[in-house]
Amino acid sequence: MKRQVSACLVAKSLLFTFSASAADTADKRNASKPVATTHEAARPEHITVHSRNGTGTVADYRTKTAVLGPLGERSLLDTPFSVMTVNHDVITNQQARNINDLAQYMPSVQLEQRGDPNTSRPQSRGFEADVIANSRIDGLNMVTTTPYAAEQFDSLQVLNGLSGALYGPQNPAGTFDYTLKRPTDRRTERFVVGVDSIGAPMENADFSGRVGRHGWFGYRLNLLHQQGTGYVQGSHLRRDMVSGDFDIHLSPNTVIQIDASQYSYSVRGLPGAFSYSTSIQLPQAPDLSREHYGQPQAGYNAETNTALAKIIHHFNDNWSLTLGGLYQNAYRDVFTTANQLLDSAGNYRQTIAAAATAKNFKVGSNLAYLNGTFHTWMLKHQIVVGTNGYTMGNYNPTSAQSYVLGTAQLGNPKAFSSPQPYSSGTYKSADTASQTLLVGDTISLGRHWAIMGTLGWGWMSANNYGKSGVKTSSYSRSAAFSPMTSLMYKVNDTQTAYFTWGRSLQTGPTAPAGAANVNEVLAPLRSEEYEVGYKMLVADRIQLNVAGFRMTRPFGYTDPVTNVFGTFGTQRNYGVEFQASGNLTKNLTVLGGMTWLDAQLGSTGVAKTSYKQVVGVPPLMANALLDYRLPFLKGTAVNANVHYMGRRAANVYNTTFAPSYVTLDLGARYATHAYGQPLVFRFGVENVTNQSYWASVYPSSINGGGTASNSAVAGLPRTYHFTMELDL
Repeated sequence: MKRQVSACLVAKSLLFTFSASAADTADKRNASKPVATTHEAARPEHITVHSRNGTGTVADYRTKTAVLGPLGERSLLDTPFSVMTVNHDVITNQQARNINDLAQYMPSVQLEQRGDPNTSRPQSRGFEADVIANSRIDGLNMVTTTPYAAEQFDSLQVLNGLSGALYGPQNPAGTFDYTLKRPTDRRTERFVVGVDSIGAPMENADFSGRVGRHGWFGYRLNLLHQQGTGYVQGSHLRRDMVSGDFDIHLSPNTVIQIDASQYSYSVRGLPGAFSYSTSIQLPQAPDLSREHYGQPQAGYNAETNTALAKIIHHFNDNWSLTLGGLYQNAYRDVFTTANQLLDSAGNYRQTIAAAATAKNFKVGSNLAYLNGTFHTWMLKHQIVVGTNGYTMGNYNPTSAQSYVLGTAQLGNPKAFSSPQPYSSGTYKSADTASQTLLVGDTISLGRHWAIMGTLGWGWMSANNYGKSGVKTSSYSRSAAFSPMTSLMYKVNDTQTAYFTWGRSLQTGPTAPAGAANVNEVLAPLRSEEYEVGYKMLVADRIQLNVAGFRMTRPFGYTDPVTNVFGTFGTQRNYGVEFQASGNLTKNLTVLGGMTWLDAQLGSTGVAKTSYKQVVGVPPLMANALLDYRLPFLKGTAVNANVHYMGRRAANVYNTTFAPSYVTLDLGARYATHAYGQPLVFRFGVENVTNQSYWASVYPSSINGGGTASNSAVAGLPRTYHFTMELDL
């Protein structure tokens, strides 16, 4: 009997010492051992063994499912779209600090950086995303041009291509869906401390668990603080976040999800963009590790407040209802430097100005979906009936200060002193609204064939206002139609071929100053896409996807003869993309791919800009993230990320180009235990070779006219990240 009791104690001690999987998973393995007592016959005692390692150390970079808005969660092999996900293991191991850090791992995604990586506008397949229509948090529309902390999110999923029939009117730039971290079944406390670049210490605490009978109340509290010098001397940054995520299980079939967060981001002394006319050849990009491309009195303050709630009810195994709403208030106080290139030799004039636009965004978005599964004769149906939409108000300052600082040279930046410029007053400059009614059905025709169809009817409105509050222009459209249909052929359980066709709407452009119809809002633009793809799961460990596509969208320009701004042209993009995610071997994980793309404008009414490459869109992009767990050194892993960007047109005339570039990131981690608790050390270096390059090149207007100016933003220099994580 003593031996039996001793064996039981040894088994119980495994609760604190055994480790084999990620900390955010619960009860992965169970063990039982019979125990005899003096009062009754021997009976088995069930011992739950929590096998734990630090977060992300398993480095599982393959995502098996996709969340497709109203269609719900489906296997990637059953989705007729190009979908790629950067999951939580990638975010953790690569020590991401903002959500735009995640874009580099997507071979079809680019960023239009607006002077700082935190406030970029994303692109997919060479099309620019809308400020709100193309981006979502847990399926609800969000403002994308405001900072977010990567520490708040569990994953980023990008659906490339048209998805207006699912998500309502939007640009043909796909859908960027950020998933919040949710409460975990097992109680966890995660503490992370670290430092970035020259010296910006960071502290992050993440608490999660469930309480109450059967764990009816789940909670997750996430706290973040970082403050110090950025990647260049003389700069300063501060990040602060508090977020709470709660699950309230009213019954086994009904859960209420409530999420609220506040994130503030402040920066000083970092460089701004370089603007230039079409007559200038874009010079070599500067090395941003040098001082004085930014000024200590220049920067911005941003605060993003977000609250959302969802109710999810399962009537039974086949029917469910989801209701959700989001409110967001994003405030920006921008007083950055702006640099105007004066010639092709790199001389520039630097100014500092408080932004006169986009001071405040106020957003409300909603969704309601009824999903069901049933059979008619031999056919299986997965249907959805629902609606989603948003409203957004844009607020500008009534006045803003600006100062000319002086001139300098890209190879010899200078320090300039000036007062900090301020803006004052606020007026509502615009509001937009969109609401879509949609219905869809996926019909399974036996083991191999399936047809998916989704129809959306959108109600849109757009209004612009002057400082006096007088409406200067408006437009509305009712029941605008967006269809999409797909044919899927499932070769077997691990291979699927598909064809998808769709049309989608986006809000029409506004006639610019100088046009005969200035401030007129044009009718919505209708985009169209054809896509064919093939998906394969190899050895149940690596997912391979390939897709070919052709996409078109109308664009507006000012007719040089009539001086009327109208929708006269067409942008045509076609290409092929390849994606891979999963385990190449037991210890080697990969996430990446490549995209070949031909993006071209049609006739613009101006010979110099007609039939030219779209500014900033490369013909070839590729990225490969590799993570290798050293089998001969337990707990140790190394990773490398290689990013390639092809040569891009740098003006609408295609007379100057941003050269191609390659960057290399390297990292290492060591996972161990301290007093039985997971402890992980991570170190990473981005842009190891300190490559100077233009990270972002874009025109002042995506409508392709002959008067568009251009902007270029240099890429970050060599930067460092170090963190130490303790999981309890």
